[in-house]
This record gives sequence, structure tokens and C-alpha cells, in this order.
Amino acid sequence: MLAAGEEVLECYRVLRKAGLNVVGEVLRGTRKFREYDHYPKGDVYDRETRSQYYYHAHRGITGEHGHFHTFLRSDDGEGVVHLVAISMDAYGYPTGLFVPNRWVAAGEWYSVEDVIEMLPRFRVDHAGPSWPVNRWISAMLALFAPHIEQMLLAREQTLSAWRAMRPGEDLLESRELEILAQAPISVDQTISEIRRLLS
Repeated sequence: MLAAGEEVLECYRVLRKAGLNVVGEVLRGTRKFREYDHYPKGDVYDRETRSQYYYHAHRGITGEHGHFHTFLRSDDGEGVVHLVAISMDAYGYPTGLFVPNRWVAAGEWYSVEDVIEMLPRFRVDHAGPSWPVNRWISAMLALFAPHIEQMLLAREQTLSAWRAMRPGEDLLESRELEILAQAPISVDQTISEIRRLLS
């Protein structure tokens, strides 16, 4: 995890040297930023690892410029499972993680255990359209893997609580239930905690 944290910091370093940040890099060349549109157009996809992501924004969530959605595709490339979303501020830095309901990202629904097993496979290992962003997002999922695992467990607790109130309802398609789990994050604090535990 420390190596992943150092990779995140290295990506920030090289972007800052050019006066850039993660979000600005993803939006590079965009004339008008439109809510709900995917950036970059067509998403970013690694055919070897089956990892995919895109950035977008909607509904003006307080303090959030937009967020990255991360996915893994099935071996045939047809099915897709959402892993986690990363909330970003207006300065291009992550502020939180969240797990949306199935209808939000329109993917296959897997058990918590299966998704946790998939997490280490997420890696975008090519340079298009931005090598620093691809490295950054891959490292973010590794750095925050324990946090993501806890949120996936919380996802099931949220669904269980709603099922108790609404038996028989297809909650995975309920528009009343958009975010199943969320948590604020800090790259610096997480890296400091890892270093403290390792010392």
C-alpha cells in the first residue's frame, strides 16, 4: 500500500510540474464541460487487464467537481462490474469514495466477496489518453483497498436495512437509493498512517 501511495504522490508531482492536475488532465481539450458526459469520450479501457474508467459530474454535489467511476469488464468484454467511484474537488484532488446502486452505473451486480477479489486486478497499464492519470487511478484503488472493502460491506448493510423496510422491492433499481456507501478520504493522512504502522 505504501508503494501505491508513493505512486499517487509521484503522479501529482509530475502533473504539478506542468501546472496540471488529475481532473484537468482528463478534461484536456474539452471545450465545454457538460454534466453526465463521459470524459474522456469513449472512456479509458485497458484490453489486457479489462480495467475501465471515466470522469463525469452531475447534480452539483457539495464540494465535488465530479467523480471517476471505475470498472472491470468480463473476459469477453461484454459484462461490466462497478468497483468504486472517486469524488474530486475543483482543484483536481480526491475528497471521497462512494459505492453507487446498480442502476447508477448500469453494470452487473456481484457479491461483496467477488468484488473484493476483483479489486487488485484493476490497473490501467497504457499511456492513453494520460499516463499520469492512468497510473494515479490504478494506485488509488490499491492505496484505498481496505477503505473500499469496508464500503462494500457497508453497501450490504444499507441494502439489508432497506430490505427490512421494503420487502419484495427491487432496491437495486430504486431511484430513491442512489449511494449505498460513502466515506471521505485523504491521501496524505492515509500515507502518513501507513508509514506510522510500518515504522
